[in-house]
Amino acid sequence: MQPIKVGLAGYGFSGQSFHRPLLSHLEEFHIEAVMSSNEEKVLNDMEGMNVVTSLEDLLQEDIELVVITTPNHLHYSMIKQSLLADKHVIVEKPFVTDSREGQELLALAKERGLHLSVFHNRRWDADFLTIQQLVKEGTLGPIYTYEAHFDRYRPAIKDRWKENKIEGAGVLYDLGSHLLDQALTLFGKPNWVQADVFPQRDPEKAEDYFLITLGYDVMRVQLYSRSIVLDPGPRYQVHGLKGSFVKHGMDRQEDDLKAGKNPVSEEWGIEDEENWGVLTTISGEEVTSEVIPSEKGDYTQFYLGVYGAVRENQPLPVDPEEALNVITIIEACKESAASGRVININ
Repeated sequence: MQPIKVGLAGYGFSGQSFHRPLLSHLEEFHIEAVMSSNEEKVLNDMEGMNVVTSLEDLLQEDIELVVITTPNHLHYSMIKQSLLADKHVIVEKPFVTDSREGQELLALAKERGLHLSVFHNRRWDADFLTIQQLVKEGTLGPIYTYEAHFDRYRPAIKDRWKENKIEGAGVLYDLGSHLLDQALTLFGKPNWVQADVFPQRDPEKAEDYFLITLGYDVMRVQLYSRSIVLDPGPRYQVHGLKGSFVKHGMDRQEDDLKAGKNPVSEEWGIEDEENWGVLTTISGEEVTSEVIPSEKGDYTQFYLGVYGAVRENQPLPVDPEEALNVITIIEACKESAASGRVININ
């Protein structure tokens, strides 16, 4: 096996909590250098690591793949610079903050024969994989409504870029990217979008609330993120002609990564029974409810897919066109929220 040589660009929350532990535990990858302004923080986690302070320096290292985990407004320029240096690129979601820039980057990657993908890791959450399987098998019949939440209780606003009013900040780009990617993965692009997006806690800060409705033919998808929810209800509710699936609780992988647990262990991604969802089905006039085990979550599948693409010419785990579709829908949400109108999706 020939490990892919990686340069990690950025060592904030996602770089430290997601990408570093996943890459470090997979023998298919080797982190050669990290770009960070905080050398001490990096060396505390990776003794002896080569730490550089600029993307230019990182691109001079002996690397094949750049993993970009910097603030959202820097994604476009850093992806472009990395592609022009003939490096494959993985970028933390959201892909970019402007769909026109995303189109340019897709064309550049294709022109130079390079792989470009986006870390939409929550495709590999245990709960989402369970829903995906139920939909694929037709257990619920034709789906009429799908509702997903990413709610938190955070009355205090932190002084950080994600919560300040700058390009690419706010929950629509942050958590909305996750929920929209999941919905598009399940159902494809909608016919229309209507959204309410605004800063509920402080009008001078970034948006911290959204309610998005995606309209299909007869199906409706509703996606929520709220910052003042002390007692959250179900994370997912999926209702079809033959049944319903209701699921509480969050996937555990993020917490387990932050706790230093091994993402390639046998017990990785297995949900506690108390968080399993309830499946209710109807046959004739008989209604039956049962608790069903969640599928096994596994964020390593993203990076194993990247290895397969780079070394074995297999499809990328997240097609960049799909990541660009998420940005297109986010832009439609912003337009809808600003105008109060329903936005048709071509």
